[in-house]
Amino acid sequence: MIKKALFVIVLVALPVAPACAWGTAGHRIVSKTAMQTLPTTVPPFLRTDAAVNEVTTLGPELDRLKDSGDPHDADDDPGHYLDALDDLSIAGVAHLNALPKDRGAYAIALAAAHTNEYAQGYLPYNIIDGWEQIRKDFAYWRADDYLAQHGATAEDRAWFASDKALREDLTLRDIGVWGHVVGDGSQPLHVTVHYNGWGKYPNPKHYSTSYHVHSNFEGEYVRNHATEDAVRGLVSGPPIADTTTPAMISQIEGYLTGSAQAVTPLYDLDLQNAFSVAGTPAGTDFVQHQLARGAQEMRDLIVAAWDSSLTQSVAYPLIPLRDILSGKVLPTPKSFGSD
Repeated sequence: MIKKALFVIVLVALPVAPACAWGTAGHRIVSKTAMQTLPTTVPPFLRTDAAVNEVTTLGPELDRLKDSGDPHDADDDPGHYLDALDDLSIAGVAHLNALPKDRGAYAIALAAAHTNEYAQGYLPYNIIDGWEQIRKDFAYWRADDYLAQHGATAEDRAWFASDKALREDLTLRDIGVWGHVVGDGSQPLHVTVHYNGWGKYPNPKHYSTSYHVHSNFEGEYVRNHATEDAVRGLVSGPPIADTTTPAMISQIEGYLTGSAQAVTPLYDLDLQNAFSVAGTPAGTDFVQHQLARGAQEMRDLIVAAWDSSLTQSVAYPLIPLRDILSGKVLPTPKSFGSD
């Protein structure tokens, strides 16, 4: 009982990070742009108007679910942010460019600094966990797609066709919800200790120390000044070549590092009143570039999940996907859980 009471006290005492990243408008722009710029190499079900609309609608979903109660909020809210210091370390014991391999190792590292992932945030792990889930979604879709045509019996083929339709629904739902945390990662104030204004840190430029920086930058400014067309026009770049999990972790580290490096430019713009209600070219350009970074990362990670899904195994006991697609193994619905 004593340990439980102490745990509750620790959670109550944790610093409160920003409630939202981009607001509804920003998250919708990130998700919609990511889906609209997918290449034709991904399955057609991802590129329909209905798919784009569903993922766009789900973009703000994780913010809608906030204030569900505890332990939900205390457990899940820190997955939206990471409190990186100016040297890009987390509490001086982990580094944004070389994160521990998983949340368990991250927790051990933070414990050495007498803190934890609920105080510092665990956004990068939320992104990679979701990416691996989507990769598995795609692996099952590939298997279902093949077996709906090549299953051993008509009944098997009908079952796999039905499972394929279900997997499409699940995949769009998973992408839509996960896209929120990818979008969070492009908001510089979600990757810094300076999320509520500069705070009690060395401040030679006299940046604002109040909360208004975050509220000015997100939500209303995005809704009033960012446009889908402008953001879409900023999305470019080649696909991710190396889609192994270690490479993907490095990719996400680089993405979040870029956001952390945008913190000081954001505060410089705030000193110039760039995020005024009327809007300024400099403020709007900054916002749209960050939204585009989020959309491009989300798009590229979806494509990488599709490409990497060929390396996965499915069913139980596990069967390498390549063995199914080559016809080497022809599983029945029972191995996919039909019983």
